[in-house]
Amino acid sequence: MLDCSLTADVPLGPFEGVPVTVHSAKNKKAKLHVTSSCTQLRTDNVATAKVPLNAITIGRMCSRCAQWGSWARPASGLGIFLEALGGTGLLYQLHSYTAPDPDDGWEEEELKAAADLLQVEPTAEYGGGDDDDADGQEARDEAEWLRDRVFAHWRDAAKSLHQARAIAAMFPWLEDWVKPKLAMKEQYLESLQAQAALFVDPAGLLLSAAVAGMSEPELSLDDAAFGVLGKREDIAKHVKALWGEWQRRASDGWGRPGDRSYVAYSLVHHIRSNRKGYHQAVAGAESLVASWEDTARTAASSATSAPTRWVIARLPEVSDGDASHSGEAGFLADLDGWTTGVLLTYLVDADWGRRTLTLHVPSLIADRLIADSFLDDCRIHDVGVPPMAAGEASDRTSYIQPGIFDDTPVIDRRPVTADHLRALRTVSPDVDQLYIVFSASSGAEVLPPAVIEKRLARGWNGVIVAGASDLPTSVIESWAGEIGPRPEEHERIWPERVHDVHDPRFGDWLSVTDGARRTAWLTFRYQDGERNLRCLAMARGVHDLRTLDSGSRRRGVPFDVWQGLLTGSPLDLEPFEPPTTDRWRGGSGIPLGVLAEVQVYTTSADPRDEGKGHSPLCGHARERGVTHYDDLLTVGDLLARDDYDWCSKCGGYAARRLTDTQLSYYRAAHRLHDIARQLDPKRAGYDRIDVETLLSRLGELADWRPIGEDHRYAWKARRRWRQIVRGLVDKAEAGRRDTP
Repeated sequence: MLDCSLTADVPLGPFEGVPVTVHSAKNKKAKLHVTSSCTQLRTDNVATAKVPLNAITIGRMCSRCAQWGSWARPASGLGIFLEALGGTGLLYQLHSYTAPDPDDGWEEEELKAAADLLQVEPTAEYGGGDDDDADGQEARDEAEWLRDRVFAHWRDAAKSLHQARAIAAMFPWLEDWVKPKLAMKEQYLESLQAQAALFVDPAGLLLSAAVAGMSEPELSLDDAAFGVLGKREDIAKHVKALWGEWQRRASDGWGRPGDRSYVAYSLVHHIRSNRKGYHQAVAGAESLVASWEDTARTAASSATSAPTRWVIARLPEVSDGDASHSGEAGFLADLDGWTTGVLLTYLVDADWGRRTLTLHVPSLIADRLIADSFLDDCRIHDVGVPPMAAGEASDRTSYIQPGIFDDTPVIDRRPVTADHLRALRTVSPDVDQLYIVFSASSGAEVLPPAVIEKRLARGWNGVIVAGASDLPTSVIESWAGEIGPRPEEHERIWPERVHDVHDPRFGDWLSVTDGARRTAWLTFRYQDGERNLRCLAMARGVHDLRTLDSGSRRRGVPFDVWQGLLTGSPLDLEPFEPPTTDRWRGGSGIPLGVLAEVQVYTTSADPRDEGKGHSPLCGHARERGVTHYDDLLTVGDLLARDDYDWCSKCGGYAARRLTDTQLSYYRAAHRLHDIARQLDPKRAGYDRIDVETLLSRLGELADWRPIGEDHRYAWKARRRWRQIVRGLVDKAEAGRRDTP
């Protein structure tokens, strides 16, 4: 790994003098560290202080902390700037791909010899046992391996230059400082392009473009050579497949006809080689392929006299998705072989930072780039001299500076822009999933960055107030302390569900307390648990959870947080259903009260839709959490209809977790319903009923009030509650009088 530590010559711009917390030994010349646990801080007597970030402070930083240390919170303006510089950021990229590696390079003569060898058609089939053939095949294998190395090195160098330019563009005060360093990278990239272009055959690129533009010819189906293929419709199917296979292989890259001579055998791949007519069919297929090759060569030759065209194109974005297997994603790595060869041969100028390229190509190649290319936004520029590659102009007021995020008082905050969020996502992909934002149009809201970006595209104007990481540590740590640590592996994690409605633990699994416990305990690392609790705390205040859909599971609200927001099982609403004559299931007509407006989320509430409705936490819905496609109902809506088509596994929906007020009412309603069942002779009878116990419980329920003050527990609901209690008391008294 290169030593790419932050150095004193790096311009700090508006972050010059911003206070940072440092740790050091008690010595005026001691090195400064980002944390007291730094392995290079070898003393028990550690001093902590706040110092201004400047050249003097940077000069005293330890090398490890200067490159990898977090000197500010990642979501703050200074944190984003330092994150962009450190690690594998700008400083590392500026030191990478600036000159050939003396230990892992190649000689120019070696490249030319390998390129010449690969341009020559093999004279014999290798692998037949002859020593000369074996040596020849080994030489070609080595030449192909060298070609692949050069191509990969060119792609990596271009990606490094793109990343360096893109990061530098976020911070305009770095422009003069990075200019000579970027010039070195560009010069080295140009030399790599020239070396890689040695392996590309321009005539082969033109031929491939001609093949791609060919329409399906009239296929010969009456040739007796194809009789072995079967009936006429079978012949048509196999010959058409042969055409498709040849066109696909001939239009990919810049290979010679000999490289695809074996395509003819795909026509008879399903036939035994010793079957009569096999060799005649192969000969017929070879004749067809040869005729198609001649047609393509004629089209390519006729196109050589056409004028060349200027083409402006954009490369795909560099993806930060799952690139763990290939080491890179997006950008040049996603281009097909033919497009890669075109870039190496005809690239005239490039703005690698904005992924914009200028090419001067033959007309036939230009037509294919426009019609069918892996490049984005490809267009022809034929009026005058084409502008050299230039992307969209950057708004200088949109660069990262203090006041954009959370490093100034709220009153001094600056409006956030799409460029700010793009920089945040690029530099710190694992930043907060939720932010508190404020705008004059919508007031204070909690939104994910992806939703903020969509609103900015529609002209939204607002500021970021705080992220989840800005929530007071004193509150979060106290909350985490109440939840407690995750039980050891040999201990039971989740308590058993209590089904006795008179047990005070009944319904615990529906509570917000249980939700917080699940969010904290379902993560194994302490840092992730605290991070998820912060996200849960912000999401709890959101009225409609569908607004938290970021369109990406990776960057959205974590699934552990969704489990803290929603119940994992449906509510038992039998006490609130109207009374019926069904002895096995009948309600008591208890009013919903504070439960009426409890939100319910389902993938589909319309029974006319194909498929059943699922909970957003259900495995059938891929455990994705709530999205903006889901339907939002209330518990009142659930009782108003009986035609829902729910999943039998999850119950069809997930409800918002119940507050203390709602849970206390839910428990009380179930206690009252259980008493009503015991006093109903059609459902339970009077056998072995402890009437005194029932009267005692009814006395407790008669004056019951929800925990906490909640205006939704309306007077009408209280009156109906008392009526039900009085009716049950009368039944119990009658039962006591009738008991001998």
